[in-house]
Amino acid sequence: MKRNSLSSFSISLCLLFAAVVLQAVESAKGKYAHMLFNELFEDYSNALRPVEDTDKVLNVTLQITLSQIKDMDERNQILSAYLWIRQSWYDAYLKWDKDKYDGLDSIRIPSSLVWRPDIVLYNKADDDFSEPVNTNVVLRYDGKITWDAPAITKSSCVVDVSYFPFDSQQCNLTFGSWTYNGNQVDITNSLDSGDLSDFVEDVEWEIHGMPAVKNVITYGCCSEPYPDVTFTLILKRKSSFYIFNLLLPCILISFLAPLGFYLPADSGEKVSLGVTVLLALTVFQLMVAEIMPPSENVPLIGKYYIATMTMITASTALTIIIMNLHHCGSEAKPVPQWARVVILDYMSKIFFVYDVGENCTSPKREREEEHKLEGDDVCQRRHKEVRSHLSNRNDDCDLKEKLNGNLNKSYGVHGEKVRETINCCSCYKMLIKNIEYIANCVRDHKANRAKGIEWKKVAKVMDRFFMWIFFIMVFFMSVLIIGKAA
Repeated sequence: MKRNSLSSFSISLCLLFAAVVLQAVESAKGKYAHMLFNELFEDYSNALRPVEDTDKVLNVTLQITLSQIKDMDERNQILSAYLWIRQSWYDAYLKWDKDKYDGLDSIRIPSSLVWRPDIVLYNKADDDFSEPVNTNVVLRYDGKITWDAPAITKSSCVVDVSYFPFDSQQCNLTFGSWTYNGNQVDITNSLDSGDLSDFVEDVEWEIHGMPAVKNVITYGCCSEPYPDVTFTLILKRKSSFYIFNLLLPCILISFLAPLGFYLPADSGEKVSLGVTVLLALTVFQLMVAEIMPPSENVPLIGKYYIATMTMITASTALTIIIMNLHHCGSEAKPVPQWARVVILDYMSKIFFVYDVGENCTSPKREREEEHKLEGDDVCQRRHKEVRSHLSNRNDDCDLKEKLNGNLNKSYGVHGEKVRETINCCSCYKMLIKNIEYIANCVRDHKANRAKGIEWKKVAKVMDRFFMWIFFIMVFFMSVLIIGKAA
């Protein structure tokens, strides 16, 4: 027990002694840091380029770390990003011997006290021209200065929306000195690409790289070269949101358009369905137009909307024409012979279109049709029998009329009976005329009705034909847009 207590007491004494020593060292370093600061900045000026020879080039190393993509405004073509900008250079007037200052190798001072390169974003698209954030710089004993500063940049980006929402974009971030030329300040990139290790994943865009390239450009105003470093941000849009909210509803709505041909003509909803689908697609087209920039490049989804709207307009126009064929009455001309052969004989069998009012054939329906035909034959036979009977009666009347005439001439008797016989025969003749008139009316009515039924069947066949044509068109347009996206 005594040994344990002695060991714990010795450990506590050692820790206390170490803390005192460290505090003394820190206080000593703080003392040397103040002394170093006063000596360094006694005659220092941050207005001039820190080189001993004015003809010597000052090298500035630039490194960009992308932290977050805040916004991509396609309509205004502006990329907003949160960056960490690291610049490092050597200051010839801020060096010291670290052995003189108890091994002090670096100090941190406000960046406004030292000379800083005026490196700016060339393609900046922000109205705010404020100064960079005055964060501290790290000053080493050999004169190397490292300045890390966060920045929210808004840069112009040429957006190509030809394949929206399956598009990829390349946005450039060009950094260079605003006043110093390449003979005074030379800019180099420390890495071959931007640093993406601390990137916060974006909900809309995927980052596929950020390569860096140094360019040396001679502008028309000046003969000196001006170097810059361009970071190209390669972005790929995550299209799931737009597929489920813009593309998939359009595909489902477009598949409703051919179904307008399947609606019965007597329902009165064929044209209204096409107009409703057209208005729905117009709403989606306006939504896309609000997002996209007003450029000549029409996005892929916009082309799909326009093609679908054109198809629906054509289907509505064809529906109106077919409705006119359906409502052809007795005043219309008969169905042409070519239409009777091509449409009624061949196309009706290909598209399984039967008589108007039928959906399919069945044995029961066939038996009903046979009974109907048998009934029609019976009625026709009865009609012939009646006509033959009436004609026989008419012949009898004529014979009787002749006989009675002869009897009247021969004997001059039975005048009243003869008149009765003549009146009876005239009644039969009027009855025959009335029956023939009714039969002709029924025959004409059946012919006109058959003519209207033929036109209705023609309209039904054309409806079924265009329904499959437009279904195929919608399917191939949907496959085409998905294939282009892939």
